Amino acid sequence: MRIGELSARTGASRRSLRYYEEQGLLVSARSPSGQRYYDDEHVQRVALIQVFLAAGMSSRTIAGMVPCMTEPNVKRARNALTAMNQERTRLSATIDGLVAAREALDRLIDVNRDYLVDAVRTVDGQVPE
Repeated sequence: MRIGELSARTGASRRSLRYYEEQGLLVSARSPSGQRYYDDEHVQRVALIQVFLAAGMSSRTIAGMVPCMTEPNVKRARNALTAMNQERTRLSATIDGLVAAREALDRLIDVNRDYLVDAVRTVDGQVPE
């Protein structure tokens, strides 16, 4: 498939796909005239890249993991494993922080909801309990 179809299938812009290639995250086959060609594996790779980027990973970090996926060897696998473990630790800390923030927000919502219930009762001429 050509870059337009890959873009349509993944939701990534053509510009993003070219950027992924520049960063070494994606490698396309080229026709003699220089047109990029992709296959179904590229669709999966773009989806993975998008998930990692959305999670806050840098393209440099992702690029450090990609060679292990495409051309594995012991050194690349070790380096990739280190990067993957670091990112997993970072993601876990971020998730823990988000869960704590959500719990604090839930408590504030409850307090606000209780206040509004009491305020409405007072306005209606009823004394809150």
